[in-house]
Amino acid sequence: MVDGEEGAITVVLVDDEENILRAIQRLLMDEDFEIETATSGEAALEKIKTLQNVGLIISDQRMPGMNGAEFLGRSQEFAPNAQRILLTGYSDINATIEAINKGGASRYLSKPWDDEELIGVVRDAILLYMESQERNRLNAIIAKQKEELEAWNDSLKKRLLQTTATIREQSQAIKELDKSPADIICRTFDKIFEIMGDRFAVHARSVSTMVADVARRSGLSAEMITTLSLAALLHDLGKFGQQSVMQLKRTDEMSGSELNDYSQHPQRAVDMLSNVPELEEILPMLRSHHEAFDGSGFPDKLAGEEIPLGARLIAIADFIEKTARSVEQNRADFAMMSAGYRAGTLLDPQLVAKFSPIVRTLYYQGKKGSAVGEVEVVPYDLVSGMTLSRDVETGSGVLLMQAGSVLDTSSVLLIKSHYRKSPPAHGIFIKVVDV
Repeated sequence: MVDGEEGAITVVLVDDEENILRAIQRLLMDEDFEIETATSGEAALEKIKTLQNVGLIISDQRMPGMNGAEFLGRSQEFAPNAQRILLTGYSDINATIEAINKGGASRYLSKPWDDEELIGVVRDAILLYMESQERNRLNAIIAKQKEELEAWNDSLKKRLLQTTATIREQSQAIKELDKSPADIICRTFDKIFEIMGDRFAVHARSVSTMVADVARRSGLSAEMITTLSLAALLHDLGKFGQQSVMQLKRTDEMSGSELNDYSQHPQRAVDMLSNVPELEEILPMLRSHHEAFDGSGFPDKLAGEEIPLGARLIAIADFIEKTARSVEQNRADFAMMSAGYRAGTLLDPQLVAKFSPIVRTLYYQGKKGSAVGEVEVVPYDLVSGMTLSRDVETGSGVLLMQAGSVLDTSSVLLIKSHYRKSPPAHGIFIKVVDV
């Protein structure tokens, strides 16, 4: 059964001839939705008032009392998001025009209809309804998050301005202390993020923790560890000057103009801190943390060791933190496995493995010893090389790939395409191995 936000999707059939209603019901009896019928427009309106999740209304045009065009128009009050189809004779062209212009009908079918055509039109209409419902759901989430994010951004901007002023005023005093200016600044910003405590602050502090741990294990100096930690803490600072909604989107969901604006945030961070001499050393790391190891990143298309070490470390930590937080179970295993798949393309292959100890500490979930597990991920997180732990089916139950299959580029694209058209109630289950 196809389910929407409010349960099973319902199709309403309206015709004053019982034999017509029975004929359409027989045609649609194997389809994945519920069917309700009515023999007049007035009765159909009363029934629709009591129904939830009406996805499609099919109405005859010529009925006693209220005709099809009038009924479809009035039905918009009670089922505004439903798709509408008018059944009409060849001579009812004016009624058809009225139903489309005033009744919200998206299609019409002439009587007598072709069975295969009717079934195909119904399936397409249900798919359009499901897509519109999903858009509405995502828009509601984005609107709520936009409101929360705007309030958070306003608060953060004020704190950053206050912090920068404090740094400038105390620069002379800092030079007389045993600790370096970078260390004092890092502690200051870390305290701000600790007080904020929201998901953006948690992300910044987690990335900083991972980078500092890897730097420490690599035998770098205390001064360099502090510098790298500070750069990691501030790596997303430039996003605060962008539109709030854009911060909630994936890059593959952005329009061309949005993606262009998003790609400016590394330089925005540099611009925001360029007047603080004590932060000069971290600026190249902030600018380059979205460069890819294979040269496909931005803003300068740097590759390999052309990318500053700090930026390469931040890129790995940033990827791991976002990946780990995208699943509920086996976070450390999935994050490290996914980072391994990106090694050599997005991430530095020589550095990825160094993150394993701190990642397993940060995302420890009580599992001991070697074990095979699974995680549920959205299609956008799939990459070539992953192994399916369960069968992959569409929302209508069509098998796409069997459990145990290893994904390649074509199978990833296949799954993404079908999930957009007919999404099931769950994600894709991927096998992870704790080694």
